[in-house]
Amino acid sequence: MDSNRVLDIFKEITRVPRESGHEELIIAYLQNFAAVHSLECRTDEAGNVVIVKPASPGKENVPVLVLQSHSDMVCEKRSDVEHDFSKDPIRYEIRDGWMVAPDTTLGADCGIGVAAELAILESDSPTGRIECLFTVSEETGLDGAKSLKPGFITGKTLINLDSEDEGELFVGCAGGVDTTGVFHYGTTGLPEGTKLLSFSIGGCIGGHSGDDIDKGRANAVQLLARFLYSALGNYALCTIDGGNKRNAIAREASCVLAVRGDGKTLMDLFSRFSSDVRSEYAATEPEMSCECREVTGEYAAMSDADAQRLVSMLVAAPHGVLAMSREIDGLVETSSNLAAVKMTGDRTVTVTSNQRSSVVSACRAAGEKMQACMELAGADVTHENEYPGWQPDLKSHILQVTRDTYRELFGTEPVVRAIHAGLECGLFLDIYPDLDMISFGPTLRGVHAPGERLDLASLDRFVKLLDRIVSEFE
Repeated sequence: MDSNRVLDIFKEITRVPRESGHEELIIAYLQNFAAVHSLECRTDEAGNVVIVKPASPGKENVPVLVLQSHSDMVCEKRSDVEHDFSKDPIRYEIRDGWMVAPDTTLGADCGIGVAAELAILESDSPTGRIECLFTVSEETGLDGAKSLKPGFITGKTLINLDSEDEGELFVGCAGGVDTTGVFHYGTTGLPEGTKLLSFSIGGCIGGHSGDDIDKGRANAVQLLARFLYSALGNYALCTIDGGNKRNAIAREASCVLAVRGDGKTLMDLFSRFSSDVRSEYAATEPEMSCECREVTGEYAAMSDADAQRLVSMLVAAPHGVLAMSREIDGLVETSSNLAAVKMTGDRTVTVTSNQRSSVVSACRAAGEKMQACMELAGADVTHENEYPGWQPDLKSHILQVTRDTYRELFGTEPVVRAIHAGLECGLFLDIYPDLDMISFGPTLRGVHAPGERLDLASLDRFVKLLDRIVSEFE
């Protein structure tokens, strides 16, 4: 197995639609791969797939090794780009040593792990029995991992291929919960001669709501809410929209406001606000844009009282790092992501968020903090998709094997750490409590956002490491 073959398989995968919750085509792709290579394949009711490579002659007594990736991807695109994730292939470029999707997510999270598993399955290299597990709907709630049943895999050692920093070995991850608030509001008509103005904030980097939450990036939803809060009393709120996926930092947000007169006071206020926030985020958001323009159309306005409670909630909602670990230097322990605000039906607004922590009680407390904020504003609140974290085991056998192999191959010591993101490993332990696990992968940047990219040099090292471990595991 080599990195060129892994990359070729991944390029095939970029042509297969696989948005979370719509994995039918990638499941069929995996099943067909197994059939073409005459490999045992099992699919459960959720859509999880296991493909088995039998032990090579002389390696029948080697312990079974499980390799695992999720088959779905986060589907995000720039708002000015036409792209249908249900049928269009991902458009990518090879640029300065990186594979990049300029206008959408690339899906290397976790498509490159899927490709590496398939390359191992088709390889002639002698190995023990390999079970390649491909789970579904990881990005929207770890649904595939939650639905696994005892016996679907038999190995006691698992390598998760869903990490994003080559040279780092992950032995723990955060748990999480999604918190949603539904706001009901009343409306009022707009008087004759009202001017309609659209205000938008965009061009933000966004990124992963766990791994990127400590990087000082702007949340466009909360920035827009700050402007609206500063201008309360000067407008009527007609529409508001921002963010998208729960596990992505909001990159764009916009609203339509109704104003009396020419709107100059509000536009001047926005101009000063724009200058302030661009300066505030100059180091982390060089492409941030703040735009105002006049629009036309038929709109009703949210009542002033309801608009004020919604805007106040969006300003006050916890977003960002809430606590750093006191045990692992530099690790975010607890965070909250104010993910999206959407007008979702007849006089309703839905606000979605995600909380993470490596401490179960802290994760629940963060969710309750968001709940309290929403309820004070009059929302109906629900918690969903709670999942456990994965506690590090520094005496792990697979950790020792991987660390020794990395040192032998590359002459340097890998970093061993936990990650402030949700890996499926914690859920695997609920079902298979005896699993010994590790997670590693090539270097990815900008995951969960347009411009996601894969470092090709790191892919080569990742493939060499995985191939050596698989071929020499005992």
